[in-house]
Formats: sequence, C-alpha cells, structure tokens
Amino acid sequence: VKVQIIGKETPEKKDAAARVEADMNYTLTEAMPEYRPEHEKCLLAVALAGNAFKQIYFNPSISLPEAPFIPPEDVIVPYGAPSIEAAERITHRMRKPKNELRKLQYAGFYRDVDLGDPVPTMDEVEKRKAEQQGFSATADHRFQVYEIHCNLDLPGYEDMDEKGEPTGIKLPYVVTIEKGTQTVLAIRRNWLQEDPLKIRRRHFVHYGYIPGFGFYYFGLIHLIGGHTKAATSLLRQLIDAGTLSNLPGGLKA
Repeated sequence: VKVQIIGKETPEKKDAAARVEADMNYTLTEAMPEYRPEHEKCLLAVALAGNAFKQIYFNPSISLPEAPFIPPEDVIVPYGAPSIEAAERITHRMRKPKNELRKLQYAGFYRDVDLGDPVPTMDEVEKRKAEQQGFSATADHRFQVYEIHCNLDLPGYEDMDEKGEPTGIKLPYVVTIEKGTQTVLAIRRNWLQEDPLKIRRRHFVHYGYIPGFGFYYFGLIHLIGGHTKAATSLLRQLIDAGTLSNLPGGLKA
C-alpha cells in the first residue's frame, strides 16, 4: 500500500501518511492472510468470466475487516444499471453455515431469532459450472442470506427538510433477509451520520475485463467460447468420418 497526500504536504500529513501506510500493510499481510489468495481468485475470474466483485466490510465475529471475492452470479443488480455505483439496488447473495450465522447473531450484527435448520438448495448456475469442470454438484446445506443495498422511505425515519416536514426522498439502507424463512435479520443506515447529503456508502468493487454494452463485461469465455464449440464439433466430425471409413463393408461418411 502506498499513500498519496492530497494538497499541501506538511510534517503532520507526512507522519499521518506513514502511520496509515504501515497500518494498512500490516493489516493486509499479517492480520488478513486471506486477502492475497482472495484477490488472486478475483483476477482469475475477471479474465475468464469478464466480471468479478469484492466487498469490503468489517466482520464483527472476528473483529477484523474482510474483502472477499464474490462470484458474478452472487451479485444481483437491476437490468439496465450503468454501473455498480449508479445501480439503484445491489443484492449480495451469501451462504453462511448455521454456526457462523449464530456467531453474528450473538455479536448483535443480526437479530437473535430462531431460523431453524437451513433448507437444502441446488443452484442451477453452480450445477452447470460443476458439470463444466467435471464435478457433480450437491445440495447446499447452508443458509442463504440476501444483503440488499437499496433506498427506502421508512415510516418514522423519513428524510426531513428544514421545517421538519417529510421530503419523500428515499434514503440508503442495507436490508438483510434469510431466504428460507423470509426473516429480516437487520436493517442498517448506509450513509455517514454527519453527511448532509446522505450519499450511499460504497461496499462493492466491480472488476471488468472488456467493456460491453451494459452493466456486465466480456471475458475470455465469451470471446473464444463460440470458437471452441465450433472447433470441438469439427474435430468430432473428422474423427467420426475417419472411423466410419474404416468399417467393414466399405462404409463411408
């Protein structure tokens, strides 16, 4: 991590920059050993699929920040969104084991409600991905938690003007829902309390390979996928033709 000082440099700013740089380097290399492998997976997904996401947040169960790699199929945005920053709604689909979810409930991050046992699910996208990689997908026995970053006009928490009257403007919130029971686990303010404009805080980073015409980027799979299928089909036809020409009776393709 390298720190850049914006504006006039002073001894105080230089000392603060040195402290921030040392602290962030220590955090990323020592306190967060998973940061590098997660980022390497992110870069590989960018090249292949064209899209990858990372979410930066503080995990109260371990008292450390986290920046995990998020596959593109786990980030849901409205059709036609120009970018991750301008998307009206961003939904992050998470899968959490029962014990991990219980830790977050005990830490006060989620509501302490009984969710029972997770409902086994079979995701069609993961099933197809496993088949392409030569694996067999099995049912997922974890909770599916949807973290929705959206704008809401909550009763009792309306945006007020200078006269104390509701403006009708929706404010940014983060709503967390457990999919199986449709239980709301948390609703949190998603802007800095001292921000008069109440601008939504950014939690996601979108990495793209080749720009497309919409929200999603193109990857190597999109560029060479059609050529690979065509080459495979031609190779199979050539093999079949060569095999048939050597059959008894002089059969030829």
